[in-house]
Amino acid sequence: MTNTIPTGPRNIAIIGPYLSGKTTLLEGLLHTCGATGRKGSVNEGNTVGDSAQEARNRNMSTELNVATATFMDSDFTFLDCPGSIELLQESLFVLSGVDAAVVVCEPDADKAQALSPLLHALDAQGIPHMLFVNKIDKATITVQALLDALQPISTKPLVLRHIPVQEGDEITGYIDLASERAYHYELDKTSVVVELPGTEEDAFAEARYGMLEALADFDDDLMEKVLEDVTPEKDELYANLTKDFRDGQIIPVLLGSAEHDGGVFRLLKALRHEAPGAEAAAERNGADGASGTVAQVLKTYHTQHGGKLSIARVWAGEVKDGMTLNGQRVSGLFRMMGHEQQKISAAKAGEVIGLGRMEDAVTGETLSDGNADALPTPDILPSVYALAIAAVHRDDEVKLSTALAKVRDEDPSIFAGHDETTHQLVLRGQGDIHIKITMDRLNLKYGLEVTSERPKVPYMEAIRKSVEQHGRHKKQSGGHGQFGDVHIEIKPLPRGSGFEFINKIVGGAIPRQYIPAVEAGVKEYLVKGPLGFPVVDVSVKLYDGQFHAVDSSEIAFKTAARIAMNDGMKLCSPVLLEPILQVDIAAPSEHTPKINAIVSGRRGQILGFDTRPSWTGWDVVSAHMPQSELHDLIIELRSATQGTGSYTATFDRLQELTGRLADDVVAAHNEDVAA
Repeated sequence: MTNTIPTGPRNIAIIGPYLSGKTTLLEGLLHTCGATGRKGSVNEGNTVGDSAQEARNRNMSTELNVATATFMDSDFTFLDCPGSIELLQESLFVLSGVDAAVVVCEPDADKAQALSPLLHALDAQGIPHMLFVNKIDKATITVQALLDALQPISTKPLVLRHIPVQEGDEITGYIDLASERAYHYELDKTSVVVELPGTEEDAFAEARYGMLEALADFDDDLMEKVLEDVTPEKDELYANLTKDFRDGQIIPVLLGSAEHDGGVFRLLKALRHEAPGAEAAAERNGADGASGTVAQVLKTYHTQHGGKLSIARVWAGEVKDGMTLNGQRVSGLFRMMGHEQQKISAAKAGEVIGLGRMEDAVTGETLSDGNADALPTPDILPSVYALAIAAVHRDDEVKLSTALAKVRDEDPSIFAGHDETTHQLVLRGQGDIHIKITMDRLNLKYGLEVTSERPKVPYMEAIRKSVEQHGRHKKQSGGHGQFGDVHIEIKPLPRGSGFEFINKIVGGAIPRQYIPAVEAGVKEYLVKGPLGFPVVDVSVKLYDGQFHAVDSSEIAFKTAARIAMNDGMKLCSPVLLEPILQVDIAAPSEHTPKINAIVSGRRGQILGFDTRPSWTGWDVVSAHMPQSELHDLIIELRSATQGTGSYTATFDRLQELTGRLADDVVAAHNEDVAA
């Protein structure tokens, strides 16, 4: 078994929960590689990544950061993904184009669950990944306690590569279990080799044996040596570590402190030796047999001055500046270093580069100079939070539509559209932070001021009783007058039936040409019923009427129909209807009782629960819930589930709403209309 180092470029995703230290780790990696002259600081706002103003303002990554570096003759592109669970869609697209991933986490058992969606996403795409336990110098629990918390959320065995060296209450370094070397952390410098501490010999022996046991599960020869207490050669050990990692059978766990460069050099060494080459990712994504030039867009930017920029992974062939892909000319080819762009003339298979001014290219799209098959793309996550927005200045409405189209181009998990019932422009996304970042982008990038409010619920109304009603419109003001006379029957229909118009005129009581006008008048009225909401599930039968040979007209009969409806509907016992949604809430099983309580507290009806397919240790709670109770549901869910809970919702039915709640809805609606 040999351990070969790939010769081509490799792309490494840096992912992890919010505040785990990913951007700081990126700074450490770039500085250690010599790609930067100094390390930037998130607090000081001078990092290579997070250059967008909305990122600087929030001290958090709001979009993908891409940076290229060379370490010991190995070329790497690091793709630093935003950590907020609300920005997960960005990471899912990026993962489509990487060779391996570094999952950054904190040494905090209470935050372990936050890794679950990320680990599942990596498993689903078959991406080799290792854990980098950051801020190890600030750990308050043992590494073993952390592993005990992490292992249940991972489908692969976690294989500890380092153990910490502790002096008193302070962690001062680590021991590499494979090389059998001890390292001492040096502030803002590469760790130095020191003598193996005698106080850690027992812990080292136990941890190393545990590592060998884990590896032996995948190698019979190594298993035999472990059983016979024979120490394997280091070359054999490293070869096993590399093979098992590349095959996705294990998740190595490394320790460090990115802020102070602790463990960063060893992480780079591990990536250099163990991360698979571009060919493995091409095979995983079905691009290994591609002919010609094939690339895939991982991220789209609309830059302030350079136009559209598409970040793409080259899967096959060579991309050259000026060539045509999918019928579009590449106008500029770039290697990325944060917001800086280095112009290049060509890029080979395996590289991640920027493609300039490909206006029609979209995130996830497969680009080729021929007819290459489309490569797999992640599903778009369903929206779980919304705000109604409006331009502060009416003159900006057209500009707002244009800007929203660009925002959606950059972030496919953002949706914006007009609600036909409430007449609001509704912005939908993955959470409150996600929506507010989008609003910040509209302001800072496109100069648009927008207001926001809670979206209105599309209430409807129906009737409980039938009535017969006469409506007459008569007006004489010199010359031709206006005359229309109708007799109608208004009846309730079963829920979900919609609207029905029945013409029962016989004997020419109303001429045929005026019948459509009567129906139109009825429909116009149904837009706003007695309670102030659109009317549904109603039947209107026209059975009699009168006309005047001179004064009757379509407008007269339309008006007569509206009069009949206005007078009659008040007598039909109108009732408010609220939309009820089928809601499926997914969360770790330990949180299921909390989910049940949340549903009940929001007037929900629990239908049952089941295990979440392919998610070990997760449940899905199904319920019927009023739409009015869903506005901030995701905020409460994430608060109760360490940021892991999510839900999907689909319309189920309209249901009567009575009593004080109905009165409050009608009163609020009337106040809104009056304002």
